[in-house]
Amino acid sequence: MNSTIQTILNHQSIRNYADKAIDDGDLMDIIKCAQAEPNSINGQQFSVIVVKDAQIKSKLAALCGDQDYIAKAPVFLIFVADYHKLLLAAKKNEKPMEIVTDVEALLVSSVDIGIALGNSIAAAESIGLGVVPIGGVRQNPEEIIKLLNLPQLVFPISGLCLGYPAENPGQKPRLPINTFMHLETYHPDMESFIDEYDDVVSEYMSARTGGQSRRNWSKSVSGIYKSVYYPKVTPTLKQQGFLKHDD
Repeated sequence: MNSTIQTILNHQSIRNYADKAIDDGDLMDIIKCAQAEPNSINGQQFSVIVVKDAQIKSKLAALCGDQDYIAKAPVFLIFVADYHKLLLAAKKNEKPMEIVTDVEALLVSSVDIGIALGNSIAAAESIGLGVVPIGGVRQNPEEIIKLLNLPQLVFPISGLCLGYPAENPGQKPRLPINTFMHLETYHPDMESFIDEYDDVVSEYMSARTGGQSRRNWSKSVSGIYKSVYYPKVTPTLKQQGFLKHDD
């Protein structure tokens, strides 16, 4: 096993950071690793907003659901779906931008962002930084769009806190590999593996909380997914020019 694979396998979500700045050169290396990812049709339909300003981070922390570690992280990255630059290319060539009327546009940019986010995490952790991705940038997207001055056809997809770890929280256990890796075709019968995993997570939560919680995986995710937990996403996407046809 080489050092790159070991770094990836050692990942932990870090929410507590040392009071230590990130070197500008290291930060630029992380950004370049994000940009270097493969992307659909070489459209490069995403961008990264780098936030260091304490006041902006504080506002983002509140808008993302009062996640204070955003404010405390030395750097917060916001990965955005970005069809603004594609619109400029379309105008230059007198072509319409029909793609943004379909969910495919969001799938393309979100997949590309996922790859870039993975690159960024691996790069950051390889130089000793800790990270935690933040889906909460979609909780109040309209306010974040205004705060970051995002133009039409640009939408926040995910954030990423960067900083030197001031904690060692341990790794969360994952579902059994049988529920993740499917040989040749998908195998839907996995209830026994989920039961097994619920027991593992229950023990993990008990140990982590000193016996205050024995919450398991299926109870947690079903409680969240019983509703659309970021209901502002769809209407704000439409305000930004996605998923709608011109009359």
